[in-house]
Amino acid sequence: MGFVSGMLSGMHRHGHDPTPLLAATGISLADAASRIPVDRYAALYNLIIAELDDEAFGLLSRPMPTGSFEFLCRGMLGAATLEEALSRASRFLRIVLPDLRIAVRRDGARAELEIAETNAVFAGRDDPARVFALEWLLRLVHGVACWFVGRGIALDSVRFPYARPAHADDYALVYTERSSFEGDTLLARFHDNLLELPIRRDDAALGRFLEGAPGRISMLYRRDREMVVRVRDLLRAALPENLSIEQVAQQLHLSTRTLHRRLEDEGSSFRLIKEATRRDIAYARLTKTAQPIAQLAADLGYADTSTFYRAFVAWSGQSPEQFRSQLAARQGAMTGGKSAKRDNQ
Repeated sequence: MGFVSGMLSGMHRHGHDPTPLLAATGISLADAASRIPVDRYAALYNLIIAELDDEAFGLLSRPMPTGSFEFLCRGMLGAATLEEALSRASRFLRIVLPDLRIAVRRDGARAELEIAETNAVFAGRDDPARVFALEWLLRLVHGVACWFVGRGIALDSVRFPYARPAHADDYALVYTERSSFEGDTLLARFHDNLLELPIRRDDAALGRFLEGAPGRISMLYRRDREMVVRVRDLLRAALPENLSIEQVAQQLHLSTRTLHRRLEDEGSSFRLIKEATRRDIAYARLTKTAQPIAQLAADLGYADTSTFYRAFVAWSGQSPEQFRSQLAARQGAMTGGKSAKRDNQ
């Protein structure tokens, strides 16, 4: 939901009501703890662009004209290597996104992709519009790069130039487990030999890819998360039993070492997936059920309730009871506000 709120920032800035678009995609802002199916997120992405006629969601000083994503891809098509394709992309984006500049360079055995601001268009360092603009542009460039070379490009680390947002735990699933929050520019690092990868897509493949674009960028290259998804599903199905990495590797017919390497290639780890799985279930149960905390802890495989409490505080900054009561108060306020509006009408 943190990504949804950021994507709506431009609509709010320009006085547009997102309620019809949210209703059309079945997304509720009141359900802040739930995850959103990626196809609904992609649909909302496209609806916002159509509403604003701006592929940058109304976040920047000048709209990104409709069709820019297609021409970005067509400009990269035909490049010999990923390095050349990214160079073309950075030059094109400089034209349609004058407030942001992308640079790709080599630094020893590492390649760096930097996104820097060229104009002060945001309210502050931690402005949700600024946060999402940087999140979105990194995902756009990284996702298209993965698609053009036909494989995942593991990011070794990403430095985000703002305070850690509430949804930062999900950066490990979208970008990399190794995220930091400092500096003045966004800096993503990956192995420089990836820049030598050949471009594998042709015009026919691009035509098929552009169906559903640019929202499809949210669904790009699902295979680069295949092992993460398989491990998560095994861990979820086994609860309350806590599977070890050795047990999961055996079920996947892999060695523990191979599984560790595959997850690392996808920018994740066994520990991270296990924590994220438990966290997501905890959020959903606390949001949608009245299940006692002790029973929830047991269902998630915690040996005792106090261990679950410590984990939950680390995830959310508050106890499970505080999380549940705060959510109930927020939902009550929203319900009361809707009732008052109906009475006035």
